[in-house]
Amino acid sequence: MFLSVFDVFKIGIGPSSSHTMGPMSAANRFLDLILSSEWPRPSSGAQVAAIKVSLHGSLAYTGIGHGTGRAVILGLMGEKPDSVDPDKMDGIIDQVERSGRITPPGHPAYFFMPKNDLVFDKKQPLPGHANGMSFCAYDRDERLLLKRVYYSVGGGFVVTDTELEQMRAKKKAVAGATKVPYPFATAKQMLEMAERSGLSIAQMKRANEESQRSREELDEGLDRIWEAMRSCIERGLKADGVMPGGLNVRRRARKIHDKLQEEWRSNRINPLLANDWLSVYAMAVNEENAAGGRVVTAPTNGAAGVIPATIRYYEHFHEDWDQNGIRDYLLTAAAVGGIIKHNASISGAEVGCQGEVGSAAAMAAAGLAAVMGGTPAQIENAAEIALEHHLGMTCDPVAGLVQVPCIERNALGAVKAVTAASLAVKGDGQHFVPLDACIETMRQTGHDMNEKYKETSTGGLAVNVVEC
Repeated sequence: MFLSVFDVFKIGIGPSSSHTMGPMSAANRFLDLILSSEWPRPSSGAQVAAIKVSLHGSLAYTGIGHGTGRAVILGLMGEKPDSVDPDKMDGIIDQVERSGRITPPGHPAYFFMPKNDLVFDKKQPLPGHANGMSFCAYDRDERLLLKRVYYSVGGGFVVTDTELEQMRAKKKAVAGATKVPYPFATAKQMLEMAERSGLSIAQMKRANEESQRSREELDEGLDRIWEAMRSCIERGLKADGVMPGGLNVRRRARKIHDKLQEEWRSNRINPLLANDWLSVYAMAVNEENAAGGRVVTAPTNGAAGVIPATIRYYEHFHEDWDQNGIRDYLLTAAAVGGIIKHNASISGAEVGCQGEVGSAAAMAAAGLAAVMGGTPAQIENAAEIALEHHLGMTCDPVAGLVQVPCIERNALGAVKAVTAASLAVKGDGQHFVPLDACIETMRQTGHDMNEKYKETSTGGLAVNVVEC
């Protein structure tokens, strides 16, 4: 099983990897399909003239708050999550709504009136996954020419219904049957390979990555990921005002940051100093995400603040930090994230927030334990501690917005990650619950969890907050 670090950490836009980035990528795929030879053309020679899209399950229930409709329109205009300019998105969407046309590069104009041709279907879920969507292409006489069902399975990953069946039948992994030197699919295999090889988890992950690309390309890519994360923190610490969506939630990271800076300069004693800095870094990222800014899936947008916050904490409080340490952190975190995604899920719509913030905390704890000098066993222990103490966490965003409780939840996830790493490296790596057992427990818990607590905003905080 090989899932690249660049599949785990993807640069995109907020507010949701599964509800924003995934649908945008699905629209990109459908456009590519229209131009391809992978579907039977009608003998009449009819051409695609119009496109219609329906969103189902969690995408229908919380799609408005998560910007799913906007993402589909942008994707159908040829925009991609990693390159779309957030400052131009409103203008692009306004153009489509006024003209009733989409004009993706390399295509003719297609009829597409969002208020009629983009349907939020809450009545009919699609069978494969909670985040389902259907794309249809019609000719000028409204005859159906082409239909594809896509599922956004978390972290910006998108698969067709056929690909999803193949994944679940274990005929292929998400990233395909790529051959790598250390193909661990479980934490147990990862530890066994580390013991036999004498390599760290980061070194094994690096060897796997370098079987696909050069060392220079890998390091440049890792540095680009961290730079995008760091930039997101910086933007979040400078921004102020009310976040979009109607809840009137104010940004807080800037004011908290200013207070911490004042304490830092005055040398005031603050026993919660590290926790406060962790929290403000995480909140800065997730406030940017909630505003639709540029973020990195880590492993999702809803959990995007945990890993950047702990890396920034590593820079802030560890005098021996360096760029190679950050690269090892990301490689180690990606190794753990790949195991979680392969054996359970990172999708809030599938397993609740335990799969998002819980997975992020496990990844962050593993990465931090690695740069603190932890052994592979201690790193596995750190990841298990962090994940174990997120088990059962629901995904119940108020008004379907990635704001309450998501922003603060990232701050607490970062605090748990640092605590887990600290506990683990002070031990000898031996512990009662293996990481694999914890991951399987998360999968089972998510399977048993009521749908109203899995990113549908039909239960929990989403219905118990008076203002909602």
